[in-house]
Amino acid sequence: MRENTKWIMLVTAIAFVALMVFEWGMDITGQSGAGFGELGRVNGTPVMYEQYQAAYRNLYDRVSRSQAQPISSAQNREIEEAAWNELVNQVLIQQELGRRGIRVTDQEVRDMARFSPPQDLAMDPLFQTDGQFDIQKYQDFLANSADELFLLQLEAFYRDMIPRNKLLRQVSSGIYFTDAELWEQYRFDNERAQVRFIAFNPAERVPDGAVDVTEREIEDWYDEHQEDFQVPAQVEVKYVALTKAPLREDSLSAAERARGIYEELRAGADFAEVAQRESSDEVSAANGGDLGTFARGQMVPAFDSVAFNAPLNRVQEPVETSFGFHVVEVLTRSGDSAQARHVLVPVERTNESEIRLLTLADSLEVLGESMTLEEAAAALDVPTSQQVMTELFPFLAGVGQVSDGLDWAFREASPEEVSPVFEDQQAFYMMELVTSTPEGFQPLESASPTIRDFLRLEKKVEVSRAEAEELLARARDAGSLEALDGVDGLSVAMAGPLSRSEFFPGLGYQNEAVGAAFGLEPNEIGNPVVTDSNVFLVQLLEKTQADSLAWEEQKANQRAQSVFTVQQQRLDQWIAAMREAADIVDRREQVFQAPQGQNASTGGIF
Repeated sequence: MRENTKWIMLVTAIAFVALMVFEWGMDITGQSGAGFGELGRVNGTPVMYEQYQAAYRNLYDRVSRSQAQPISSAQNREIEEAAWNELVNQVLIQQELGRRGIRVTDQEVRDMARFSPPQDLAMDPLFQTDGQFDIQKYQDFLANSADELFLLQLEAFYRDMIPRNKLLRQVSSGIYFTDAELWEQYRFDNERAQVRFIAFNPAERVPDGAVDVTEREIEDWYDEHQEDFQVPAQVEVKYVALTKAPLREDSLSAAERARGIYEELRAGADFAEVAQRESSDEVSAANGGDLGTFARGQMVPAFDSVAFNAPLNRVQEPVETSFGFHVVEVLTRSGDSAQARHVLVPVERTNESEIRLLTLADSLEVLGESMTLEEAAAALDVPTSQQVMTELFPFLAGVGQVSDGLDWAFREASPEEVSPVFEDQQAFYMMELVTSTPEGFQPLESASPTIRDFLRLEKKVEVSRAEAEELLARARDAGSLEALDGVDGLSVAMAGPLSRSEFFPGLGYQNEAVGAAFGLEPNEIGNPVVTDSNVFLVQLLEKTQADSLAWEEQKANQRAQSVFTVQQQRLDQWIAAMREAADIVDRREQVFQAPQGQNASTGGIF
């Protein structure tokens, strides 16, 4: 393994489990720990800083690798909470394993290691023959491996996984799906229907004057459904947003740079070398700018036009797309495919533009310490905006989600107080709290228009239902809903063939109308179907039954997947119940706010 560095990547998950077993093991018993010491306890078991930091770093690295943008402060807080919650769950599981006496034997570890490799190893080409996992190759590797560390990590992985699987089987025992249950689900997903229908659309077809809603009805409905009018806490803020988006001068700078690259290439510079040095398209730059062969229409229109119209083997003048400026050379073209290479120059803030933005943000913050937001903005000649925010929707136009600003506005600020300058991916922003309103209920006066519209629609639906009842006999006598096409402005539509789990255009998604369609016989016209806001007459044209032979072929996989899904649900419910009953002490805020160099893990806290 020392000769093959990719094993380091293949066993990352295994190594992390090994970290838990070898490095965390003593911490879980409370017999080690330095630095910040204990961050909390779970039913008396200490949770150490080293454990938390390892879990946090693992999650942080995974998120960082999964996205191009830097991790925001809001994401960082989510990662911190996820790391803590994972540690709490780990301790609860370890405690439950001990309470139930669940153990793992050496033989179980050997058997699992030999016959059930981790998925990453099973998928590696080294252990495959003709694209399929070859267990003999894997077992030969284990038998001849000279890397003791890898074998120890593999053992640690199974010693952690096997007891957990035993616990999972215990907490989720008794799960079984009968053939009838599996067939019903398969039929639900695979039976298909084609329908003809009429939508009465009462909101449009029934005039407002045809129904009457009284003030007493509105008041009664409000009293019976007051919880529907609960209003969350909200704040109104003034704010200044300093966008990070490139300015026109940045676009001109990028265009000038692209022009310089074009002229360099036309003067005879090596295209591959220039692409590797200058292109922001890292994937193609590694191949000398080569994009490979692509089809007509696969690229954005401006680029596509160059690729399929420019002369071959001649560097073209820069072309602008949403990605930036491209300096393109078309290498080959045949029919509707072409091969080209390019150097991509993105439109982004120049160093000078970035420095001016940072200077402006710094100046705004300094002025905000002694001025109102309006005064500070006026001094710097930047516009202000005003907006209402709730904790569920912490968004500001021109900024996006404002997690840091949300915490300040809801938990720290007083009216007329000005915030520091916050930063997110789109902008720098500063706020001034105008008003803060606690949660409560929308008063009847302002709720009345909404209630009136709702009750009016209810009555319109009833009018349309009665109309559908009157017309039903006429359609049934004719044997088709087409007999009603054009009557009083009604129109007949068709949908399908589709399954119950698919959206039926004009009918909806898994609603009463779709369900009624599958309950009909071919050519049968059903009774009027009422949904929340519409009335339908539905005629089944054709129904394709689910294939029982195909179901039999996949039944084993379906049963396994169904069992696994319910197992996970039960495990989540079990962990939630364990957390609810556990004595969990979280001292992270206290510990991390302790004076530097002072160990906050003092006695008497627990």
